[in-house]
Amino acid sequence: MNRRAELDAIVVGAGIVGSATALALAREGFDVALVEAQAPKPWQVDDPVDLRVVALAPDGAALLDALGVWQGILAARVGPYRRMCVWDALAPGELVFDAIERGESALGWIVENRLLQHALWLALECGANPVRLRCPDTLAGIEDDDDGIVATLASGERLHARVLIGADGVASPLRERLRIGTHGRDYGQRAVVAHVATERAHEATAWQRFQPGGPLAFLPLADGRCSIVWSLPEAEAARVLALDDESFRGELGCALDFRLGTITVTTPRAAFPLRLRLAERYVAGRCLLIGDAAHGVHPLAGQGMNLGLRDVANLRRQFIEARTRGGDIGAAHVLRRYERERRSENTVAARGFDLIERVYSSDSMALALLRGSTGHGQSHHPAARSVRRRRGRALVTVHCVIRRKRNGAGGRHRALREWMTQATPWPDVIASSSRNRRSTSGALSSVRKPRHS
Repeated sequence: MNRRAELDAIVVGAGIVGSATALALAREGFDVALVEAQAPKPWQVDDPVDLRVVALAPDGAALLDALGVWQGILAARVGPYRRMCVWDALAPGELVFDAIERGESALGWIVENRLLQHALWLALECGANPVRLRCPDTLAGIEDDDDGIVATLASGERLHARVLIGADGVASPLRERLRIGTHGRDYGQRAVVAHVATERAHEATAWQRFQPGGPLAFLPLADGRCSIVWSLPEAEAARVLALDDESFRGELGCALDFRLGTITVTTPRAAFPLRLRLAERYVAGRCLLIGDAAHGVHPLAGQGMNLGLRDVANLRRQFIEARTRGGDIGAAHVLRRYERERRSENTVAARGFDLIERVYSSDSMALALLRGSTGHGQSHHPAARSVRRRRGRALVTVHCVIRRKRNGAGGRHRALREWMTQATPWPDVIASSSRNRRSTSGALSSVRKPRHS
């Protein structure tokens, strides 16, 4: 390509992460086009609550606030959660986290996917730094060279840009076109979702119970109901979906150990398959992947959308820094820096959640005893605290190995503080379990040289 690029970036896919990417770059003065096959359906306040919800972390809310959409979302229909209670069906005790103890107004917010998408789309159409919307349209072909990229759309239009960003979902056609492979596994599970009313108030608390078949989460909605995400083996999920409402309410209440009393009302149920899918690389030439196109994780920690929004924040920073230096935002070293930072952290998070799913979905009595003795007991006896500290060191090590390399000798402590600001069950569990700990080297040696009985 021997011509100057007309655009800085082309974003393919206008889901939540794609829309946030386009808006974030446009608000920083970059010239951006967004390609989407179908505009989202407008959200209305009297619409039924969307079955797909997001447990939005504080840093995700901060990004949306910087994009000018968060206050409107808050004013619409958002359920803050101020406490979190996590426990194991096969082990005693529980873990409880409270926003008050952290000096925060909330640990996070439960937001409908459709509401998020609607707010971002309105900002794209009406923003002070407009994005060039190409909707309805799809990507038909790409030509990539050292100077830029040409995207040919199904409409026949050709767009010239410095970089092409794939935000087209977990089944990303762009990723396939770029021949970027993936690795991971099929969990053999489906997440059953519904909204339910309960005998007792949810108390602005996110409830999560681990069972042998998979975790069950009750997330507090703004209208007093709970959104449930019940991860079950395929056959069991099919059976639960086929239950009549009365039987479903009975089994669901039992599965939560009746913490909120009986389930009084339920909406129709839906389900979606659960898979771990990680792209082998995020960059190919001047093309890059972001959000679910790069990483699909288990929903047990509510991290999928939050990881995607962290991708957005990182990419925005990389582009701003490149522009400040007078460089090309599509240069290999710029895109590789984004890939290195985000792929490292996303992979650690995904593998960590995968490990938790394996351990806590097992009905092994030995594992249940280990979980109970090291993770959930609330005893204040010094011996019990010591056991919990050892478990915390082991769990936090994998994340800290990568953080240490970038942050230096003090990176472990900064990493823990960062995890503590994320409103998700298991990062908080890990950090909370590790407040009193020995040096990283001790934990590393215990992981590198496991003892086998």
